[in-house]
Amino acid sequence: MPRLAALLISLSLLAGCATPNTKGDALDATLESYAATIRWGNPEDAVAFVDPETLRQHPLTDLDRQRFRQVRISGYTAQPPRSLGDDEVALVAEIVVTNNNTQSVRSVLDRQRWRYDGKNKRWWLVTGLPDLTQR
Repeated sequence: MPRLAALLISLSLLAGCATPNTKGDALDATLESYAATIRWGNPEDAVAFVDPETLRQHPLTDLDRQRFRQVRISGYTAQPPRSLGDDEVALVAEIVVTNNNTQSVRSVLDRQRWRYDGKNKRWWLVTGLPDLTQR
């Protein structure tokens, strides 16, 4: 019986490690998920990370969607986030973009600002989706 109790305690501790317990854990999980979505997803999926207020002020347009469809994201490398206060961080990510038509490759720097929403216990991308038109 003691082995069963130890096993149950171990499993409950492992399960607890799988979910973000702190703001920092939630930030790490959010940034990792966002990077994967940008790299492998589409703009419709990435919009779920954008702050609702940012989306109200700057909704994703058909032109924005067309620009995302015109390219393939072939790389995404983010610097570690730096704190701007208790509930805000900034980071810079290099996004490697390949044009589907010309196969030309270029890099875009995406300067991101993230805000923690304590009520919903999640991080929001305040700066919106990356501008893929940068030269």
